[in-house]
Amino acid sequence: MDRIKRALRKAEAERAATAPHPAQPAVAEVDTPAAATGQWAPQKTRVVRVPEDVLERNRLVAALPNHELADAYRILRTRVVRTLEGHGWNSLAITSPATGCGKTLTAINLAISLARELTHTVLLVDLDLRNPSIHRYFEYQPEYGIGDHIDHDRPLEEILFSPGIERLVILPGRESITDSSETLRSPRMVALVTELKTRYPDRLIIFDLAPMLAMDDAIAFAPYVDSVLMVAENGATRREDLQNSIDSLGETPLIGTVLNRVETTKHDHYYGGYGRGERRSNST
Repeated sequence: MDRIKRALRKAEAERAATAPHPAQPAVAEVDTPAAATGQWAPQKTRVVRVPEDVLERNRLVAALPNHELADAYRILRTRVVRTLEGHGWNSLAITSPATGCGKTLTAINLAISLARELTHTVLLVDLDLRNPSIHRYFEYQPEYGIGDHIDHDRPLEEILFSPGIERLVILPGRESITDSSETLRSPRMVALVTELKTRYPDRLIIFDLAPMLAMDDAIAFAPYVDSVLMVAENGATRREDLQNSIDSLGETPLIGTVLNRVETTKHDHYYGGYGRGERRSNST
């Protein structure tokens, strides 16, 4: 048991080290409705203006229209949308076999790319409860997180923020939640997810989950989403770990696998091995 605990603590430390850690918030906050900003955001949602250098520094390339890797996310977006629409789904969880595969960065960039399509609004939810990090990529420290809604009934409108990207809203985490798998299966969380999935029929919801083999969070939450996208790291993710992760999803459909950190060329960069709505055992 001690060895397992030490392994979990080591995994959490490694994951924390891979995400940006802003010493000071590098963004301005504007509490104003969408009509005043000229950008889309639900009424009362906080708009956080993220400078372009922050986006570039933290590799949020889908928000940089002329970045050479933005096309990779456009292709991924198109394939994801095609699969979701083909099945009448609107929710997608993103996870990975282990830490350091780039799942959170993939989730953010995919959410940004989806939001840039005029036909969708997108809600990105940080459900990596042990290590919430989506807000760090925007160098923004939220006052409240999803745990405050689940445990203390904090209204969602006080938690949600828009990073100044039209049609994209983020439900962030704030601090690590120790009993994360129990929280993910709690009636309050299940009710919240049901509400998020059904309130707006044209909204796509992206959930960033913890790595599959580090803890049981993703396994616990998988039954509540329509589909899962797996992120693997080129040269680091072992085939048996990927297969074990896929097998652990149970009946939840795996729509594909993103192979991250691939050597790039002009016409073939960033990702590969994306499935077409079928389970794959040898995606890498």
